[in-house]
Order: sequence, then C-alpha cells, then structure tokens
Amino acid sequence: MSEKRTLGFIGVGVMGNPIAKHLLAKGHTVLAYDKSDAAVAAMVAAGAKSAGSIADVVNSAAIVFTSLPSPAIFSDVALGAGGVKDGTAVKIMVDLSTVGSRATRAAAAGLLEKGIDLVDAPVSGGAAGAQKGTLAVMVAGRPEAVDQVRELLEAFGKLFMVGPQPGQAQLLKLLNNMLSSTAFAITSEAFVAGVKGGLDPDVMMAAINAGSGRSGASQDKFMKQVMPRTFDFGFPISSVCKDIGLAVEECEALGVPMWVGNTVRQLWNFAGKQDGMQRDMTELVTSIEHWTAGNDAAKPKP
Repeated sequence: MSEKRTLGFIGVGVMGNPIAKHLLAKGHTVLAYDKSDAAVAAMVAAGAKSAGSIADVVNSAAIVFTSLPSPAIFSDVALGAGGVKDGTAVKIMVDLSTVGSRATRAAAAGLLEKGIDLVDAPVSGGAAGAQKGTLAVMVAGRPEAVDQVRELLEAFGKLFMVGPQPGQAQLLKLLNNMLSSTAFAITSEAFVAGVKGGLDPDVMMAAINAGSGRSGASQDKFMKQVMPRTFDFGFPISSVCKDIGLAVEECEALGVPMWVGNTVRQLWNFAGKQDGMQRDMTELVTSIEHWTAGNDAAKPKP
C-alpha cells in the first residue's frame, strides 16, 4: 500500500495528534475530527483537513483511525447514530484506544454487520513514543483487513501481531499497562522508603537500575520525570485507574485471582481521589511522600 490515501482520524488529542502527524509525514491526507476545536486546529496547522462531525469523516475516508478515552465513548463512536457503522465510505476502522476486549468485540460484531472491519490496534509507549514514532502497536483483526493497514501502522511504531479476533490485542495491552502501573507503584514506595531511610536518591536509583530490581519504571519514568521532579510523562492518573480497572476485570472474568492487581488498583484510585485524578501518573510519588510520616524527610533534595 504505497499509494497516498485519504485517512480519517477521530480523536486527535495527546496520542492522536502525534500519530496523525506521522501519517501526514508519509504523504497521506488526514481528515481530523475531535470534540475539542483546539485539537482540530492544531492538526489543521500541521497540514490536516478539518471535519465538522464524525459523519463527515466516515462518509469521506475508507480507513478511519480512532484514539478515544473510554469504552463508552469508543462504543458510541463505533455504533452510535451517525457513527462509524453508518458511514458510507468507511471500510476499516483502526482503533488505537485502550477500551477492553468486551467493548471491542461488541463493536467489531456490530460493524461487521455493516461490512466494516475493526482492526484492534492499541498502542503502548506514551506520548513520547507517539511523538518519536516508536510505539508498540498490538494488532488483532481479520488478516485481510490488517494487511490493508499494516504499512500505515508501521508509520508510527513496531507491530506485534496478536491474533485474528478483535479484542485479543486489547487484552494484551491491558496486561501490559497493569504491569507498568504496578512496577511504578512499588518503585515509588521503595524510592520514598529509601530516601526516608537516608539513602542518596541518585546512588539508590543507579544501584537499582544496575541490579535485579530494575524495571521500565525505574529506568525510564524515575530517571526522566521523578528524579528531576518534572512529573511530565503525559499520562494522567485517571487513565491509569481506567486501564488497571479494565485489566483486573478481564483477568477475573478469565478466572484469575487478582491479589496483586486488586491491591494496586486500590492504591491508584486512592491516590487519584485524594490528590487529583488529572495529575500526571508520575506524581504518585508525591502522594506516597504525603502519606509518609515526616514527609519533608521523605522528599529528595531538589
């Protein structure tokens, strides 16, 4: 698929914006829609065309990307009145969201009745990965449909082919996010405990990252956002809570007892309700500092 195409893109926020820009950079025309006028304006400034509604997108483009914040919004965009299922041009919906396998399977079934394929393609790597085009893209869907969008997906990440059924990639993505948020939570507790006990933060993290306790959290988020205390990873606590909640529910539905997962879900939800759901996820460290007796001693020196 080397020809240039007109692509629809619904949801051009923190993740959708840089992903859509990679498609623009490949020479494709991008027709963008978002509830936020500012988000659409930013895409137009980057060279995209503006759509006035979801219907405008799905009546104009054969391939439509979606990057949406919740299962409810995703389901409405896919199957609601004037949504993807009612499009006269769309043949493939490529969903990059994290919405869970149940919502994805339901949408795939509803769309297929209208002759529209759903390619389940959640991404991992955060805003930084989206900007660099280095996302991990987990892909599930009918092979014929996947083949038609493979080159487009490769424009912004590395593909991991999960299976032929939409929803399979969602499960993998949720498991990945649960591992990531769990690693960050326990690393935060260990970090605050170490500082509280008088350890030098730089020496502590260098030793952890050279030893068996290292993780993506300690090697990436702690070094880039926590140690310099910028807390600007670009993923809100509310999204962590949504993802780990979906992950625990799906695992329990499979009969897996989620002892650790449930505990971590409670921790993230408590932090969000106490200190703010819209804070950057890396600010979980500051919540643990606040909960620690004598919190001034628990904070590293600037």
